Amino acid sequence: MSRETIALGLEYLGTAFHGFQSQRGPTTVQDILEKALARVAGEALRVTAAGRTDAGVHATHQVVSFTGPRRPLSAWVKGVNSEIGDNVAVIWAERASEGFNARRSAVRRRYMYVFGEADPRPAIGNDLAYWQTNILDVERMEVAAQILVGEHDFSSFRAAQCQAPTPNRRIEKLTVSRNGRMVVIDTVANAFLMHMVRNIAGTLKQVGLGVLGIGEVSTLLAARNRSLAAPTAPPHGLYLVQVTYPDLSRTIEVRCPVILGPQVID
Repeated sequence: MSRETIALGLEYLGTAFHGFQSQRGPTTVQDILEKALARVAGEALRVTAAGRTDAGVHATHQVVSFTGPRRPLSAWVKGVNSEIGDNVAVIWAERASEGFNARRSAVRRRYMYVFGEADPRPAIGNDLAYWQTNILDVERMEVAAQILVGEHDFSSFRAAQCQAPTPNRRIEKLTVSRNGRMVVIDTVANAFLMHMVRNIAGTLKQVGLGVLGIGEVSTLLAARNRSLAAPTAPPHGLYLVQVTYPDLSRTIEVRCPVILGPQVID
């Protein structure tokens, strides 16, 4: 039987799952996806994801890859979506070159962390942003964010359970902007450490509230000590929005979280 490598673009509601990666017990995105793929393929398939998002973290443009039997691309989109349930959607399918791997072939990843400002917090959309009763000072947050741009040892922003062999990462872009009552941290890096974006978001929130001074972010970065930084921001404000590949014919565009409404992102 003829086989081929397929890349899929996915969107999912992270609060419905215990993360992306399969594990014993709680339902994960990988569990749901592989069951749907097996029904279309007629055999068990194993997928690799660009980012192993944590429990509660959303994705508007996750990318996965697998090798399976030849099927029309429409089968991997419409067929899988008919089997997958309401909280995950395949948004595109593409044939990839042999050896393509959604994780290893990626050269950069982009995440957005979304804060909302409301008192009281809303009932609809409560799980789509990290809601604050205070107004965040976006200008202070933006200045502090630039301290983290570049290649650094991000030990102060790394989860204790992180198993990456090195704490060094290269942030190519880190901006903080306001969209009405929403505040968005938008960051691009070659790769991220466990909880790195959520730890950065927690620290920048403290800057935005005036709890931390801008210069204290430099001190935290240099300290390389996670215990000195702010608490980790909750997962439901975080979105994987783009993954970049040099060897995939499709351009992976940024897909903004729907709670931000229609807008153009560079």
